[in-house]
Parts: sequence; structure tokens; C-alpha cells
Amino acid sequence: MAHADAGVAEARPAGAGTDPAVAAEAASPIPPQVEGVPPPEARDAPLVVFDFDHTLYNGDSGGHLFAWLIRRRLWRTALALLLTPLLGPLLAYLPTRRHAVSAYVWIGTVGLHRRRDLDALIDAYVAAHAGEIQRRLLPVALEVLHGHRQRGDNVLIATGAPPRLARAILGFVAHEDVPVIGTVVGPRLGGLGALRHCHAEEKMRMIREAGYTAQIATAYSDSRADLPLLKAARAPVVVNPKAGAVEAFRRVLPPGTPILNWGCPGRSGRGAAS
Repeated sequence: MAHADAGVAEARPAGAGTDPAVAAEAASPIPPQVEGVPPPEARDAPLVVFDFDHTLYNGDSGGHLFAWLIRRRLWRTALALLLTPLLGPLLAYLPTRRHAVSAYVWIGTVGLHRRRDLDALIDAYVAAHAGEIQRRLLPVALEVLHGHRQRGDNVLIATGAPPRLARAILGFVAHEDVPVIGTVVGPRLGGLGALRHCHAEEKMRMIREAGYTAQIATAYSDSRADLPLLKAARAPVVVNPKAGAVEAFRRVLPPGTPILNWGCPGRSGRGAAS
């Protein structure tokens, strides 16, 4: 894989200058996890941030990974089915979502004790499912991502999935070597769990703590949970939103904010297929 020898950076300076509009935040005791580093020539370039799921990838990449991990063993599947009536409703609400995500991560990884064990399984999953993953990557989105990189922009992927997963997909399947910040996974109760969920306001905190302190030039996301990210950008772009979220985006974001569809079936936005 393209990223196999890349180190994991924690709180590494990656942007020029500090956005004066960003209020000082107390650092979490759990540092953000970043896979990969920007090329030196991009450090002073405009900062461009992409969400991953439903933005570059059609679906929930972390959900697909952990469903595969759970299905590896019958007892894991049985445990997930037993707990889903409890965990399913927690996924629907932002304040409790991280607890449900962490529980499913634990079910899929109980018996593993190190993050690098999960990294090895992620690499195996991506290699084994490369064709299916390739079909889920959105070509228009990849063209936009590649265009920013060709212009020399400082491109970062910020995702609720483990960063190794998005980086493996982009490196092994799409051949794009891009830094990724995501949910921090670590030891918990005999398995692994989400220690810090890269989501909503926490995503912005993790981006800043990782050293990406320059003002965000452009941000792309499908999700209302990413409104803190979109509002922080000089040029927010909503892509592939749910139909019910469009009016909320229009109310909160600046007039004229693009609301696009990059070929994501079942999603709204200009350019959506009929």
C-alpha cells in the first residue's frame, strides 16, 4: 500500500499562521491521530478540508469495515445482533452517537489489544475489497480532490472513521497520498474502542490540535454535523446532502453556498441524477 511506511503524526504543525477567529481550546488528554503529513511545499498553501463518507466515498466506510470485522466470527455477529436494539437508537442522536460507535468497534475487535493490530486488519480489508471500494469512490469527488493537490493546496481529509482506513482507501485504491485525521481508537475492556470521535465540534478541535491552524480556505462535507467545519471555511461547499438537510444548510451558511451532488445516489444537491 502507498501508505504502509508512513508514520502517524500527532499534533504536528501543518498550517501557516493561526486563524484569529479560532478561540483557544483546552487540549484533550488524548491527542489527535493523523496518518501522513503534507508535502513541505504545501505547508504554506491554502488549507482545504474534505469529509470522507458521503463526500468522497458513497457510504459509511467505518460501518462497512466494522461490519466486516464483526462478521468474521459467528459469536461477534450474535453479540452485535443482541445489542443492536440498544445501540441503534444511540446512533441516531449526536450526543450519544460516539458511545454506539465505540460499542460496535469493541464488538469487532474484542481480543485485539493494540492499534497496530487493527491497522493490519484494515490493510487486509482494503486489499480484499479493493474492487467494491473502488466502485464506492465518487469520480467527481476524486477529480476535485486531485485538482486541489495539483494546485499545491494543503489538503486534509477529516473523517469519523479511523484515519488508517480512509488513508488506505485513498492510497491503495485511488492512489492519492493525502494526510488523514480521524477517530482515535485504542485499548478498551479487552478490545479496542473509540477513544476520541472525530465528529462535529470535536472534529474542528482535533484539526486545530493537530497543527492545522491556518484559516480553512475551502471545506467540503455532506453532513450537518460538520457545520462547525463548514462555518470555519472561507468557502464552504455542501456535497451530497440528505434532502431534509438542504434547508438547514441554506439557513446557516452564507448565501450562495454551493450545494452539489457529486454522483451520490439517493442524495440531494445540484447535479443529482434524476
